Amino acid sequence: MTKKRSILHSSLRRRLLFSMLRIRMVEEAIAEKYHEQQMRCPVHLSIGQEAVAVGVCAALERRDYIISTHRAHAHYLAKGGNLSAMIAEIYGKETGCSSGKGGSMHLIDLASNMMGSTPIVGGSLPVAVGLAFGAELQGQDRVTAVFFGDATTEEGVFCESLNFAALKKLPVIFICENNLYSVYSPLSVRQPPGRDRVALAQAHGMAAAEGDGNDVEAVLSLTQEAVVRARRKEGPTYLEFATYRWREHCGPNYDNDIGYRTEAEFQTWRKRCPIERYQTPLLGDKTVSKKELSGMTVKISREISAAFAFARSSPLPVPDGMVDEVYAPESPIG
Repeated sequence: MTKKRSILHSSLRRRLLFSMLRIRMVEEAIAEKYHEQQMRCPVHLSIGQEAVAVGVCAALERRDYIISTHRAHAHYLAKGGNLSAMIAEIYGKETGCSSGKGGSMHLIDLASNMMGSTPIVGGSLPVAVGLAFGAELQGQDRVTAVFFGDATTEEGVFCESLNFAALKKLPVIFICENNLYSVYSPLSVRQPPGRDRVALAQAHGMAAAEGDGNDVEAVLSLTQEAVVRARRKEGPTYLEFATYRWREHCGPNYDNDIGYRTEAEFQTWRKRCPIERYQTPLLGDKTVSKKELSGMTVKISREISAAFAFARSSPLPVPDGMVDEVYAPESPIG
């Protein structure tokens, strides 16, 4: 154990472990049940990437905003989103967090300030910058964190968003989850050799750093520093975390057999599982016991069963409500 790890209170360390384990078990349940053909939307799972979502959201407060991507389940849950509403949304039910209209890639929970997710690569960045700008204009003490993948750094809106955020010294944290691939394309065929995205962010006039995305405490520490800067009105921060998705880009299966990545590469990252890496030392120093860990698993399993039962029993949206909350209500021009 490092000194940095040891300074965290045991209750927080248990909470970090519980949150990662909960996200993993929820997504494994989605993968297991997806073949039942009741979840009629694409799902992008973040199994293997849980530490980024948990570490970032643990550094935020409830009043703070987050914005996510197509791979949103972990962010939604880590920020305090309603599990039953999320599963119902994936089932396309009226009780879903987006009224059954958005599916897995369009999650929102205003109660926890999970302000939405979008599958358009880079589409979340200007929304996050707008949220941060709006909070500043209204004098609100809110930090906005926006999650995105490495492919987003190739979009024009990436530089535009960084530029505006730095210019206005906005309280926004750009969280790049670098899992090495954009669908089936590695970084080597998308970006020139030696490109330093941290340096690119720094060139826009903001603080920037990179860290181990499979080390939840490392993620938490870097994010806490960024939050402090944001609350002090010192401007935005770019954080890049190296991590790895275990399953296919879209869907519940493993896809190491199709050739874009090797089984050896997968096994290397599998050994760096963020949950196992964190759980082992916590058991070793008795921060958590095997009995407590078993209790966590039982508690989460029951919650998951209840969420799926809720989703299955919920009604489908009625046709008359298809455009509700899609278009702004008409108002007379006076």
